[in-house]
Amino acid sequence: MPETTSRRVMAFDFGTRRIGVAVGQELLGSGQPVALIPARDGIPDWQQIESLLEEWRPDLVVVGLPLNMDDTENDMCARARKFGKRLHGRSEEHTSELQSLARIAF
Repeated sequence: MPETTSRRVMAFDFGTRRIGVAVGQELLGSGQPVALIPARDGIPDWQQIESLLEEWRPDLVVVGLPLNMDDTENDMCARARKFGKRLHGRSEEHTSELQSLARIAF
Protein backbone atom coordinates (compact mmCIF):
# COMPACT_ATOMS: atom_id res chain seq x y z
CA MET A 1 0.00 0.00 0.00
CA PRO A 2 1.41 3.44 -0.93
CA GLU A 3 2.36 5.77 1.88
CA THR A 4 -0.23 8.46 2.57
CA THR A 5 1.04 11.96 3.16
CA SER A 6 -0.63 15.07 4.49
CA ARG A 7 -0.55 17.11 1.29
CA ARG A 8 -3.23 19.68 0.57
CA VAL A 9 -4.81 18.92 -2.82
CA MET A 10 -6.72 21.34 -5.03
CA ALA A 11 -8.89 19.71 -7.69
CA PHE A 12 -10.50 21.31 -10.74
CA ASP A 13 -13.58 19.98 -12.55
CA PHE A 14 -13.34 21.57 -16.00
CA GLY A 15 -16.42 22.70 -17.89
CA THR A 16 -17.09 25.12 -20.71
CA ARG A 17 -19.49 27.26 -18.63
CA ARG A 18 -18.29 26.55 -15.08
CA ILE A 19 -15.19 25.13 -13.43
CA GLY A 20 -15.62 23.53 -10.03
CA VAL A 21 -12.83 23.81 -7.47
CA ALA A 22 -12.40 21.67 -4.35
CA VAL A 23 -9.69 21.37 -1.72
CA GLY A 24 -8.89 18.32 0.35
CA GLN A 25 -6.35 16.70 2.63
CA GLU A 26 -4.68 13.58 1.29
CA LEU A 27 -4.09 12.15 4.77
CA LEU A 28 -7.74 12.45 5.80
CA GLY A 29 -9.11 11.50 2.40
CA SER A 30 -11.57 14.35 2.66
CA GLY A 31 -12.43 17.31 0.50
CA GLN A 32 -14.79 20.24 0.26
CA PRO A 33 -15.98 22.46 -2.57
CA VAL A 34 -14.51 25.96 -2.42
CA ALA A 35 -15.58 27.70 -5.62
CA LEU A 36 -17.58 27.51 -8.81
CA ILE A 37 -15.81 29.71 -11.33
CA PRO A 38 -17.73 31.00 -14.34
CA ALA A 39 -16.07 30.31 -17.68
CA ARG A 40 -16.72 31.55 -21.17
CA ASP A 41 -16.26 28.70 -23.65
CA GLY A 42 -13.92 27.04 -21.14
CA ILE A 43 -11.88 30.16 -20.42
CA PRO A 44 -12.03 31.11 -16.75
CA ASP A 45 -11.18 34.31 -14.93
CA TRP A 46 -7.52 33.39 -14.35
CA GLN A 47 -7.24 36.08 -11.68
CA GLN A 48 -9.85 34.23 -9.62
CA ILE A 49 -7.98 30.93 -10.02
CA GLU A 50 -4.67 32.55 -9.07
CA SER A 51 -6.34 34.05 -5.98
CA LEU A 52 -7.54 30.59 -4.92
CA LEU A 53 -4.07 29.12 -5.47
CA GLU A 54 -2.55 31.90 -3.39
CA GLU A 55 -5.13 31.53 -0.62
CA TRP A 56 -5.00 27.73 -0.31
CA ARG A 57 -1.34 27.12 -1.32
CA PRO A 58 -1.96 23.49 -2.38
CA ASP A 59 0.85 20.97 -2.49
CA LEU A 60 -0.81 19.20 -5.40
CA VAL A 61 -3.14 20.43 -8.17
CA VAL A 62 -5.22 18.01 -10.25
CA VAL A 63 -7.67 18.43 -13.12
CA GLY A 64 -10.32 15.79 -13.65
CA LEU A 65 -10.44 14.09 -17.02
CA PRO A 66 -14.08 13.66 -18.16
CA LEU A 67 -13.94 10.15 -19.60
CA ASN A 68 -16.95 8.35 -21.04
CA MET A 69 -18.57 5.57 -19.03
CA ASP A 70 -16.46 3.00 -20.91
CA ASP A 71 -13.23 4.93 -20.06
CA THR A 72 -12.79 6.21 -23.61
CA GLU A 73 -11.98 9.84 -24.27
CA ASN A 74 -14.29 12.44 -25.77
CA ASP A 75 -13.91 15.99 -27.11
CA MET A 76 -13.97 17.48 -23.62
CA CYS A 77 -10.86 15.50 -22.63
CA ALA A 78 -8.69 17.52 -25.01
CA ARG A 79 -10.13 20.75 -23.62
CA ALA A 80 -9.56 19.61 -20.02
CA ARG A 81 -5.95 18.75 -20.88
CA LYS A 82 -5.46 22.17 -22.46
CA PHE A 83 -6.88 23.79 -19.32
CA GLY A 84 -4.52 21.63 -17.22
CA LYS A 85 -1.50 22.79 -19.22
CA ARG A 86 -2.50 26.43 -18.83
CA LEU A 87 -3.14 25.89 -15.15
CA HIS A 88 0.29 24.31 -14.78
CA GLY A 89 1.93 27.42 -16.19
CA ARG A 90 0.04 29.61 -13.73
CA SER A 91 0.27 27.38 -10.67
CA GLU A 92 3.99 26.61 -10.54
CA GLU A 93 4.74 29.42 -8.10
CA HIS A 94 1.81 28.43 -5.86
CA THR A 95 2.21 24.65 -5.77
CA SER A 96 4.94 22.09 -5.41
CA GLU A 97 3.68 19.86 -8.23
CA LEU A 98 0.93 19.39 -10.80
CA GLN A 99 0.08 15.71 -10.88
CA SER A 100 -0.84 13.75 -13.95
CA LEU A 101 -2.59 10.45 -13.23
CA ALA A 102 -5.19 8.24 -14.90
CA ARG A 103 -8.40 10.23 -15.16
CA ILE A 104 -6.49 13.43 -14.47
CA ALA A 105 -5.78 15.85 -17.26
CA PHE A 106 -2.44 17.39 -17.96
